Amino acid sequence: MPCIAHTKRLASAPTENKSMPNKYDLYQTSATLYFLPVETRVPLKFGTETLTSVTCARVCMTATGSDGHTAQGWGETPLSVQWVWPSNLTYAERQDALKEFSRMLVSAWNRFEHAGHPLEVGYAFQQTVLPQLLNELNQSRGPDVEPMPWLAALVCCSAFDIALHDAYGVLHNVPIYSTYSSPYMNEDLATFLMPAEGSNVNFDGLYPADFLNPSPPQTLPAWHLVGGLDPLTQDELTGDEPDDGYPLLLHDWIDRDGLNCLKVKLRGNDSEWDYARLVQVGQIAIEQDVDWLTSDFNCTVTEPAYVNQILDRLTIEHPRIYGMILYVEQPFPHDLEANRIDVHSVSARKPLFMDESAHDWQIIRLGRTLGWTGVALKTCKTQTGALLSLCWAKAHGMTLMVQDLTNPMLAQIPHLLLAAHADTIMGVETNAMQFYPDASSAEEAIHPGLYKRRSGAVDLSSLAGPGFGYRLAEIDRSLPSTG
Repeated sequence: MPCIAHTKRLASAPTENKSMPNKYDLYQTSATLYFLPVETRVPLKFGTETLTSVTCARVCMTATGSDGHTAQGWGETPLSVQWVWPSNLTYAERQDALKEFSRMLVSAWNRFEHAGHPLEVGYAFQQTVLPQLLNELNQSRGPDVEPMPWLAALVCCSAFDIALHDAYGVLHNVPIYSTYSSPYMNEDLATFLMPAEGSNVNFDGLYPADFLNPSPPQTLPAWHLVGGLDPLTQDELTGDEPDDGYPLLLHDWIDRDGLNCLKVKLRGNDSEWDYARLVQVGQIAIEQDVDWLTSDFNCTVTEPAYVNQILDRLTIEHPRIYGMILYVEQPFPHDLEANRIDVHSVSARKPLFMDESAHDWQIIRLGRTLGWTGVALKTCKTQTGALLSLCWAKAHGMTLMVQDLTNPMLAQIPHLLLAAHADTIMGVETNAMQFYPDASSAEEAIHPGLYKRRSGAVDLSSLAGPGFGYRLAEIDRSLPSTG
């Protein structure tokens, strides 16, 4: 799959503040963007909105090494409009803004002259260029138009950042996870992270590799998403469902995939519905010997009492279902700085995981003071940001999970690799096979265990080679014209 782009060589390798260049440094040279449209087979509800289609941004990044050799890397992210930008603006308005910003990122990355390891380069880009670019986009949209949020900017940037990490591994012919330490990296974690006040954490001399599993598992328990619109019983079927050979009802998914972990999407603004949904899914889980549940309130809750009352009612009326809930995910609004809700009462009942709020380690640090105990990592907020968040959270005793953005095609691979290296509380969420399974048929032909869940798990053993181990040359996928 060739990357057609005009390669720009830097006249000289910038060394920033280093005393001498590192022979492993890359010099980013060019980016090419593609948009891949995907339709869902069944709708997926996000808070007050419903997803029926998504555009995936796929990026090819060409990087140059210190010896002049070049390598191409690939990254991909679904531009999940409803998740990154809940709003009353139309879907088309928001999607157009995300696509426009992605195109702006191509030019910005092509102009960005910064040498180093991809984590160092990605961090520098996110600290300096990305905020300026977002401000430029929002100013161009006018003062009376709702600005695109930072989370959306991160998601657009993530495909480029992932591609940069992949290119670095390809450049040196090594798996990217073997490079997150010296001698590949120039800076230790103290350059990027600051410990929580009053803690005994010290990042001096430590690298991401010090917080990653050196022997990652080849199989991971897979979490199935029970969407708010998913039918649970035969009488809920309308006859309009797709007849495509894939399951429709939860018990059929459990039987087919051997599921043992169910994530339950809730409304967050209708406590009776949320409670009934948890009980109904919990009873199906018990009947079919499923061990674990999580509850996802989709950022729509504004008072801890809402969650506490549901959990407390479960302890009295359905204690087994309460015991099956492994953790509670992001009940409260995205913007943690603007919504500094003390959540200690919730985390006293169940581990409480940040998701949409956890943009970076500094927000995680704030969340920890408010009572959050866990972090749901996502590669769609950039590989660089996910790794730094992972290190900060682990160093401060927070629990980790890796959550899905309904990742199809190439987006699935860095997502699962992060989970394998992160030592999560329990496996990984992976649900693209529920909502658009055929979208990944080309990748599935080479990596069948990544795109089908069997015995309740995904299998990463087919990944091989440098970078993220995509084995891209073997994947028969045609790309549209550049974005």
